[in-house]
Amino acid sequence: MRMKPGRPDLAARAGLFDVPPATDGPTVTFLGVSSLLFDDGEHAVLTDGFFSRPSLLRVGLGRITPDAARIGAALGRWGLDDPRSRLRAVVPVHTHFDHALDSAAVALRTGADLLGGESAARIGRGGGLPEDRIHVVAPGAPVALGSFSLTFLASEHCPPDRYPGTIAAPVVPPARARAYRCGEAWSLLVAHRGGRTALVQGSAGFVPGALAGRRADVAYLGVGQLGVQEETYLRDYWAETVQAVGAREVVLIHWDDFFRPLDRPLRALPYAGDDLDVTLRVLGELAAAQGVGLHLPTVWRREDPWALLG
Repeated sequence: MRMKPGRPDLAARAGLFDVPPATDGPTVTFLGVSSLLFDDGEHAVLTDGFFSRPSLLRVGLGRITPDAARIGAALGRWGLDDPRSRLRAVVPVHTHFDHALDSAAVALRTGADLLGGESAARIGRGGGLPEDRIHVVAPGAPVALGSFSLTFLASEHCPPDRYPGTIAAPVVPPARARAYRCGEAWSLLVAHRGGRTALVQGSAGFVPGALAGRRADVAYLGVGQLGVQEETYLRDYWAETVQAVGAREVVLIHWDDFFRPLDRPLRALPYAGDDLDVTLRVLGELAAAQGVGLHLPTVWRREDPWALLG
């Protein structure tokens, strides 16, 4: 915890919120933290699906549980609050509460399956999801989900990991935040049958060489806690993700204050825990030097990051 007061000013970065709104084809909607809805109108997949966003006081001193009203409001905006919806899968990028708290509840309400590692499976079981809708994935093996294909590759959480380790037993909410241990962290490759590809790096961690030989045109890059790392770490992170897959456009995620509900304007995490200004400076320099576009997503808006490719 650092003593620098305040938080980065997003208004000063307004020019970065320039991912084009979607007109047709597959779209990506940013829903806070690392929640991304990939949707082509026929099929959809959702990373994380974290909508409850309990307060800092609740997380620190109490027990947390999925907020049915907030989940329903978020899903209802896209016509997904129905057990027969087009949502095929909910995919936690790892199992900390700010990613996986709502994953079982979202899967139950939408008819989707829950995909991930053993820790995600135990969250599913604790949340009452039937066993036939819980799938432990094999790293490196593509999973076909209608119009989409997902490939899971082993990754790491950005240091420090406040709740390290795997989840050993079903997590039944309400539960302490510490019950949501990191579990298996993933680099997620998303491919649409139309040929569009993306990397989702939900946490600012990496396994050296894990993405070698993989390709993605667009990278959704988690940057939570990245701004308090040594600059060499930021450069290594960029090299092991963006450069490794040859991404030409990068959209930054996991920069918002996730203790603030989604019905209020997003704001950056405070300087006490992160420094988005540093992240944007260093990654901006790398992007400019390599001819890569750097962007921030607009919450709730269906966007087409592939339109940036020209």
